[in-house]
Amino acid sequence: MIALASDHAGLPLKKVIMAYLGEKDIKYKDFGTYSEDSVHYPEYGVKAAKAVADGTCDRGIVFCGTGVGIGISANKVKGIRCVTCSEPYSALMGRQHNDANMLSLGARVVGDDLAKMIVDAWLDGQFLGGRHEIRVNQIKTIDQKGDIQ
Repeated sequence: MIALASDHAGLPLKKVIMAYLGEKDIKYKDFGTYSEDSVHYPEYGVKAAKAVADGTCDRGIVFCGTGVGIGISANKVKGIRCVTCSEPYSALMGRQHNDANMLSLGARVVGDDLAKMIVDAWLDGQFLGGRHEIRVNQIKTIDQKGDIQ
């Protein structure tokens, strides 16, 4: 299951991706917001990130105007590796090299069709392990201890 969340600016793109996931028969849980009334993106980014971190959802996709703010907010939750992407290659590399468990998209940065390509690359990507696992483990150590050692 994919956790989804957005602020008001990201809501239109979140709706597009919800429909797209539905077409692909991929289950998701929407953590809000549900209207275009102004809200604060950290409140929603953290809800989706906590659902991924605690295992309620396998991965998450969050949306705001640029994807940056809500992505930073998600990354503050222990265990989250959220990549903000505006093209498919970085989304794929985020999965293959960084084992990214969340994706952040900017509704004011990417159009609907490009967003679908980014989501596909990220969903289809598989963590490669090997030398990348060493690096991801270093990231996990930083997450746990606040330092690399």
